[in-house]
Amino acid sequence: MVKQYETVFIATPVLSEEQMKETVKKYTDLLTSKGAEIVYENNWGMRKLAYPIRKKTTGFYYLIEFKAEGSVINDLEVAYKRDERLLRFLTVSLDKHAVAYNEKKRAKKAEAAAAPVETPAEA
Repeated sequence: MVKQYETVFIATPVLSEEQMKETVKKYTDLLTSKGAEIVYENNWGMRKLAYPIRKKTTGFYYLIEFKAEGSVINDLEVAYKRDERLLRFLTVSLDKHAVAYNEKKRAKKAEAAAAPVETPAEA
């Protein structure tokens, strides 16, 4: 049965921008090769960690939302565990309420981006 999932991973901060893009491409390609449909991606960028992980205090955060069979999750997480560039990862299954919330949040964000910005002279 196809369900919707959300996965977030934290990559080590020593990666260059190009290496980070390669890491993201590796996982999006893995998902699509297993038949998953990527619904949404968001690069949260460099963030401070709540506590040091492997003596690192910052990391690159990246979110991928996708639809897939449950068997894909195991393959994805095995790939995560084997990758030394990743500090942490979390994959969760989204229920219908979480899916609706995410869609509503994205629609609101797109609406805000499309709306013309009023300048003080116009007001």
